[in-house]
Amino acid sequence: MTDTPNGAQALIRTLVDSGVEVCFTNPGTSEMHFVAALDDVPEMRGILGLFEGVVTGAADGYARMAGKPAATLLHLGPGLGNGLANLHNARRGHTPMVNIVGDHATYHKQYDAPLDTDIDSIAKGVPGWYRRSMSAADVARDAADAVAAAMSPPGHVATLVLPADTCWLPADGPATPSEPVPPAPVDPAELERIAKILGSDASCALLIGGRALSEAGTRAAAAVASATGAKLLCETFPARQRRGAGIPPVERMIYLAEFAQMQLAGVEHLILVDTVDPVSFFAYPDKPSRIASDECDIVTLADGSHDAIGSLLALGDLLDAEEVAGPDASRPARPEGPLDLNSFAQAIAATLPDNAIVVDEANTSGLSLQAETAGAAPHDWLYLTGGSIGIGLPLATGAAVAAPDRKVLCVEADGSAMYTFQALWTMAHEGLDVTIVIANNGRYSVLDMELDRVGADAGGPKARAMFDLTGPDIDFVSLAAGLGVAGVRVETADALADELDRAYAAPGPRLIDAVIPTLSF
Repeated sequence: MTDTPNGAQALIRTLVDSGVEVCFTNPGTSEMHFVAALDDVPEMRGILGLFEGVVTGAADGYARMAGKPAATLLHLGPGLGNGLANLHNARRGHTPMVNIVGDHATYHKQYDAPLDTDIDSIAKGVPGWYRRSMSAADVARDAADAVAAAMSPPGHVATLVLPADTCWLPADGPATPSEPVPPAPVDPAELERIAKILGSDASCALLIGGRALSEAGTRAAAAVASATGAKLLCETFPARQRRGAGIPPVERMIYLAEFAQMQLAGVEHLILVDTVDPVSFFAYPDKPSRIASDECDIVTLADGSHDAIGSLLALGDLLDAEEVAGPDASRPARPEGPLDLNSFAQAIAATLPDNAIVVDEANTSGLSLQAETAGAAPHDWLYLTGGSIGIGLPLATGAAVAAPDRKVLCVEADGSAMYTFQALWTMAHEGLDVTIVIANNGRYSVLDMELDRVGADAGGPKARAMFDLTGPDIDFVSLAAGLGVAGVRVETADALADELDRAYAAPGPRLIDAVIPTLSF
């Protein structure tokens, strides 16, 4: 770094000093001084993604596993817009992330150049922290504030817009890191009130999410549930869940609203811990939007601003709760014969490595995965938090960067894979240890189901053709090879198990295209 740093150098040094050590990038001309400054601050690792949805999804996966933000580098409004779907997933998962979005130089904005856009309006699509630096002197302090905002509970997407001249003009140097807002304690009187509710004869359920699904949070919640007889549930799509042998199981809220309502049938008090009052993902004719009944009392023990784990432990102390043992280790036998939803899940469960990270965007093909892997060695499970498909491959990319010593398995639906397939190039380029299993049923099968559930008619051939991914069939093995990832196609359960073993035994990325019959709805 020169004696007088420019804004970009001061920015990157401030990010590193604030704990941000990885930047997933897809830069353009307005970000060139940031790119050049990467050589001046070697502690910052720059990782190229070939599409902005890969960049933002990878930053999400990194933060979920590292517990701290990565940065992204995006080119103007179009780059931010291209990354928006996975920024939505990150916001829903309360992922800490710092987006650096380049813009035209301050004096150039008045000319409405071809790539000029209303970045402010695009950024509003992902509510969170937002600021535009207006001078090189502001950049370092703005960066420090962005990291602190991202890290403040429950975790936020922070977006900092940098006009090009704020990066190339001289700056004062890096800023001292800003302090995140600390978690808020729960009111002792409210803890006492909730303890009395749980200790009463009323039917109660604990619904946990977010940080409460760490191993410590799960154990604390299970102890409270066991001591009081409350039902223990977790949100449908948590950001990260620690699960497996020895860890108390948590019943997951079912995606289909009518079945989720059955899970809460008769519950008089629903205690929320780092999650919200559950609602149906979509509206359906003549069906309620809220999952809990109108008579159910909704009580919040800890929202996103609170110390969720500490709140559960304090509640457990009031109730004299004792630790609950989890299930013994168990695996299904290695399956043989044709692939179906059950044998697909059994092959994955039978071969899953210890302490694996599972990224689950299998959608309809993953219906049996949770049950079959319940007794596997302890592992982390990452979900599709916001429902916007195309997160799986980027999420696995970021998770592998954050945890290079662990095996990452990405179970990916065929339709979802095509949104961000470019992530495989980044996996190959960085030598990331990711095994990708494509659940290939040749359809957007979930839409077959939804067509019926929303009350539309059965759908004729023109309607059903909108969900068909055949004619031509997608050749995932060839696509992967073109991006530098070796792959193989399997059509039996025993072949899938064998190929999983081979993939885990070798470093680097590998793809398995698993052909599964289409579900009928």
